Amino acid sequence: MLPELRIQDRVATITLRRPAVANRLAPEDLAALIDHVAAVNADERVLVLRVRGEGKYFCSGYDIGKIGAGGRAVSFEAMVDAFEDARPVTIAVLHGGVYGGATDLALACDFRVGVQGIDMFMPAARLGLHFYQRGLERYVARLGLDMAKRLFLTAQRIDAQQMRACGFLTDLVSPESLEEAVETLTGQLAGMAPIALLGMKKHLNRIARGTLDVEELNRDVARSRGSDDIREGAQAWAEKRAPRFVGR
Repeated sequence: MLPELRIQDRVATITLRRPAVANRLAPEDLAALIDHVAAVNADERVLVLRVRGEGKYFCSGYDIGKIGAGGRAVSFEAMVDAFEDARPVTIAVLHGGVYGGATDLALACDFRVGVQGIDMFMPAARLGLHFYQRGLERYVARLGLDMAKRLFLTAQRIDAQQMRACGFLTDLVSPESLEEAVETLTGQLAGMAPIALLGMKKHLNRIARGTLDVEELNRDVARSRGSDDIREGAQAWAEKRAPRFVGR
């Protein structure tokens, strides 16, 4: 089944739905995922986008048997880039193993919450597959050059503790605590001032890629300083209450 998108208030959730094949992605899944991200980007209510999988695994990457298949021409790279460039803040919910290109999908998200007992590996070199540019850049930017080389060039499998130690996981929790941890993080993010939250997410990613647009950054800073939300934030702080942001 194709990935499913659900939107509730400020939170969108995309679920991968091929558990029988460890949520391996086919060409039609890539197109559906790009369409889902575009739909979320167009819905100004949404501040948080979560991606998760059904069954035992998060995702086992792309079906390499479908490389060069016909149909709508969507590359795996374009799909993953859509997640990194998504307007909302993104969370990868990693309840199970993360393999191949799925590791880059997770890295493209702003937060990665995983559970004890999961593992990951990147078998590109073992399959004779040269990875694409922004995927290599994400690995280096988020995990460092030495760890990127270790994972890409050896195809070594690492466990959850190593995933947390190298920075792949933002948080590592018990399986029983996963949903609570994800809901807590989602609530924290959804409660922030939208202009500041989404602007800083965008510009932090650009800084990491070396593509910062200083003029756009300055415009977003000025917009934040002139917003109703910054006044609401200051008033709520003085009154010791939760702010009620409206994104203006």
